[in-house]
Parts: sequence; C-alpha cells; structure tokens
Amino acid sequence: MAFWKDFIRTELIDIVEWLDDSGDTLVHRFVRHENEIKNGAQLIVRPGQAAVFVDQGRIADVFAPGRYELRTENLPILSTLRGWKYGFDSPFKAEVYFVTTRQITNRKWGTKNPVMMRDADFGPLRLRAFGSYSIRVTEPGKLIAEIVGTSGHFTVDEIGDQLRDMVTARFTDALGEAKVPALDLASNQDEIGDRLISRMQPEFAAYGLELTKLLVENISLPEEVEKMLDRRTSMGVLGDLNTYTQFQTAQAMETAAGNPGGGASDAMGLAMGLAMAQRMAASMSGAHTGGPPPLPAQTTYFVAVGGAQTGPHDMEALRAHAAAGTLTRETLVWKQGMPAWTAAAAVPELASLFPATPPPLP
Repeated sequence: MAFWKDFIRTELIDIVEWLDDSGDTLVHRFVRHENEIKNGAQLIVRPGQAAVFVDQGRIADVFAPGRYELRTENLPILSTLRGWKYGFDSPFKAEVYFVTTRQITNRKWGTKNPVMMRDADFGPLRLRAFGSYSIRVTEPGKLIAEIVGTSGHFTVDEIGDQLRDMVTARFTDALGEAKVPALDLASNQDEIGDRLISRMQPEFAAYGLELTKLLVENISLPEEVEKMLDRRTSMGVLGDLNTYTQFQTAQAMETAAGNPGGGASDAMGLAMGLAMAQRMAASMSGAHTGGPPPLPAQTTYFVAVGGAQTGPHDMEALRAHAAAGTLTRETLVWKQGMPAWTAAAAVPELASLFPATPPPLP
C-alpha cells in the first residue's frame, strides 16, 4: 500500500527542485518514476545551483538560478533532440541533475613525500608543504560529462583526491622553477600560490571547474636543518658576549645579596661562576674574532752530503749538524728562492752556526 502511495505521489509531482542538506554534494540527480516530467511542470533552481537536463546520455538544456515552467520554448535543445516541432505531450522523459555552483572552500592539499630542491645557502634540501584551495563549478554540463557520468549522487570527496594530487604535483614544479632561497620561502608563499592558480586553470577548466584560490600555508625545512637554525638564532640573540656575561654576573650578585645566610659556599659559587663565565666569554670572543694569527713557518734548507741531497732541515737540525761536524762552512745548501746551491758560510742566516775564524797575523 505504501508503495502505491509513493508511486501516485511521484506521478502527481509537478515541481522539480533540490534542497541540499549535506553540504558536500557536488551533483544530485532528481529522482522520479521512470524519469517522467509533466508538461508545464515547475523547475526551481536555487542560488548556488544549476539544473542540467540529460537526454539519453547527451547534455541538453542548462538552467541558471530561477523559477521556470517547463514547456517547449524553455527546452530548445531538448526539443530539437526529441524532434518536438509543435510542443510535447505530457509526460516526457529526461534526467535532471542539480549541480552545486557555489564556491567550495577549505579543500586541503599537502606533499606526501619531501620535495627535493637545490638551495644556494644549504645545498640540496628536502622540503614539505601544505595548504588549502577553493573551487567552483563553471560549466555544469562539462563536469557531468567528464567526471560524474551516470552517478546519481556525487560528492566533493570523490574528486578531492584527484584534485589534491594535481595541486601537489604542480606545486612541486613551481617550487623548483621559482628558485627562491629556502630562507625567503615564507615571504614568497603568496606569489607561489598566485603562480600556481594561473598555471593550473586550464587543467581545472577541462573538468568544468575553476580554481578560485590556492593558499600555501607552510613550507617546512627538515628537522635537522631547523635545529641548526635555532642554534644560530640563539647565538644571534645573545649579541655581545661580554655584556651578556656582565648581566649574568650582576644578577648572580643580586641573588647572593638577597640571601645573606648562604655564607661562604654561596660566595665561592659566585666566584666560580664568574670565572667560568669570563673564560667562556673569552673563548667565544676569540672564536668570534678568529683568534690570534698562526705562527710563521720556519725556514728550511736542503743540504748536500756525500753528493746526495738531504732535507729539508730546520734551523735546529742544522745547528745540530754543525755541532757534529756534518755541516761545515763549505757544505752546499739550498732553500726556496735561492738561484743555486751555495756554501753554508756564504748564507747570512747560517753564518752564525760556525765559530768565527780570526784573521791571519800580520
């Protein structure tokens, strides 16, 4: 009995409309008994909707928001497909799809795997990113033909994975082509998003969609790099280490003055802390300024012994050879910059190695 009541009520329906109470439905097919529509039926298309009439798998008429009386003059394409020259007799068959045309916001995207890029400051880097985007149906007929097909109920999530993967893939290309330093990515996120929108519009348009907004919410560095940046930032916050040490010492003295019962142990702790702080400041200051310059390299000589070249020998070794008699005044020596081998006594730097010889008696 209930079946016949529903059947009779469906047969008598002369209003074609759809109220969306789900919030995520993209396409909904209006259900009637055998898809029959009465001559003169009322079609109500609410704001944020479009109604698409499909005849035997072919897109016919598309209606924007408004109220329509379904007659031959309101269905020109369907009338042509059906061959209605002088109007149609009730009822006629056609499928009616309601398409959501309002803006669909807060769709999420993100990189499944790190994006490899080459950075001028850090070298090769692995970056991750995520954000959101918004879409809107601009061509309901194309959306039904390309994506929905014969589905009676199509939600945003059913196409969400495909759109998200498309956004992620194009973001990877745009990030590599932008060649923005890693430390400047945060200040260029809007520009990267705008570049993605203009680049991806043709791909979305192929499905009857428009990419209205794309936000890059975050581009993150690897955890190891972030830790090193935090350490570097901490050193920058300290500023002048000597001033910082004086400040810490003053605070320690104030604490000790406020605790007179601490006795000698507190005074000793204060002194030790001050000494350690001063040593740390001196060490860090030396590291910051580069420390003292390296010691100059000692001059070395090659020595000819028994017709063979030996060395190089520094001054200490030459002094020992002179004392042992293996280096004499006539021994030939050479160092970098000398034009030829020369007797040791004729080299001013080595003359002091040999005792002075008195001149002959008159």
